[in-house]
Amino acid sequence: MVFSSLIFTFIFLPVVVILYFLAKEEYRNYLLLIASLIFYAYGEPRFVFVMLVSIAVNYAFAVGMDVMQNRGRLVYKRSLLISDIIFNLSLLFVFKYLNYTVGVINTVFHTQLYFSPIPLPIGISFFTFQALSYCIDVYNGKVKVQRNPLFVALYISFFPQLIAGPIVRYSTIEDQIVKRRVTLQGFSDGFRRFLLGFSKKIILANHLAVISEEVWAANPDHTNPLMLWIGSISFSLQIFYDFSAYSDMAIGLGKLFGFSFEENFNYPYLSGSVTEFWRKWHISLGRWFRDYVYIPLGGSRVSLPRHILNLLIVWLLTGLWHGANITFVVWGFWFFAMLCMEKFLIQPEKKGTVVSVFWRITTLLSINFGWVLFNSPGIKRAILYIKGMLGLSAGRLSVDTEIMRMVREYGVFFLLGLFFCVPWGELLQKRLSTNTLAVGVKAILQPVIYGLLFLWAVSFEILGAHNPFIYYNF
Repeated sequence: MVFSSLIFTFIFLPVVVILYFLAKEEYRNYLLLIASLIFYAYGEPRFVFVMLVSIAVNYAFAVGMDVMQNRGRLVYKRSLLISDIIFNLSLLFVFKYLNYTVGVINTVFHTQLYFSPIPLPIGISFFTFQALSYCIDVYNGKVKVQRNPLFVALYISFFPQLIAGPIVRYSTIEDQIVKRRVTLQGFSDGFRRFLLGFSKKIILANHLAVISEEVWAANPDHTNPLMLWIGSISFSLQIFYDFSAYSDMAIGLGKLFGFSFEENFNYPYLSGSVTEFWRKWHISLGRWFRDYVYIPLGGSRVSLPRHILNLLIVWLLTGLWHGANITFVVWGFWFFAMLCMEKFLIQPEKKGTVVSVFWRITTLLSINFGWVLFNSPGIKRAILYIKGMLGLSAGRLSVDTEIMRMVREYGVFFLLGLFFCVPWGELLQKRLSTNTLAVGVKAILQPVIYGLLFLWAVSFEILGAHNPFIYYNF
């Protein structure tokens, strides 16, 4: 079940919300847990058992570490943490990387290993990383162990952020699980945030997907370079609106039930550097790798060679986290190289305006080329695509009839995608916040605008324009 589907929007969510507010406070967490398991089981019921095993094992390890801490058996406590890490990484490896690994072994060593392909449980990377962070934080004493297994189950399986994040730390909602309050203001804010994400997904991400998929299906060796640029920019916009829309809906849904999640995107395409981009893109994943990999390795407080090695490890793991394909590893290495160039050679924050402007443009180009890698089925295809973009292939640069057709059919969505990369609403609100008339007009127009956007989006849904979220694959 996906957030932008009609069955979720008009059946599942209203029923859960109504039952939630009808239920007594002490039963609400259990209701949300049941709803979350139904939500996850809707598409692939068997994978619920994978998630339940993960929840049970991580709960047991966390309780065990707490017991060992109280008894002063720190060696056993450390052994439990190591075992928990091995369990979670093994779970990820079996379901996410084993198929690909066997294929590589067969190719490299000319063997004929075979087993039935293992399907990928949706969102396994997200709920596994949440479970890992909980156990690591229990080990480090950053959170108290949760003795109620059903509350741990709710934290890991809570349906708003279960499938595609954000990756929520237990410390963020530790108190909210036990005690929270839904206010009318919070509920209305959450409802608006959900409508915003729903509209971004259906109106922008889905239509941008049509452009990128059509261009990627063509042979880049003989495609107009201008068309290839349109395709790559469209995918860059698509993945932003697709993923940020999911985060908007997840944050909004959380607020409906009294939970407050941290932001996951902050207008990343306005970034002036690669470092800034990764502070604004998929914020929860970046912080996860920073806190649980980069800093434990020593971060930047080490020698220069070790600092570079730490960055390399983090970015190779970041690439690998996204999937079992060499393109994701190279994509991670690409950003590692760009960050090293930025941090140790260019250092734009220390230079003048000319260098800053040059690096801002370079950052946007590097991000765009990175998304070409990310979206390509293999390295060879990515190289052919980039060569075509640079005019190094047989395609001729021109404004042909195919481009004009695409502009007529999807140009408005392309322009809207570019336009809303800037937080115009926030900028306008800051300027008009002291104007009483403007505040009154906003109070009247805002619900009307949200309602019209929602109806527009639903009309596309009814016409069958829906497609799944990209990050469901991770």
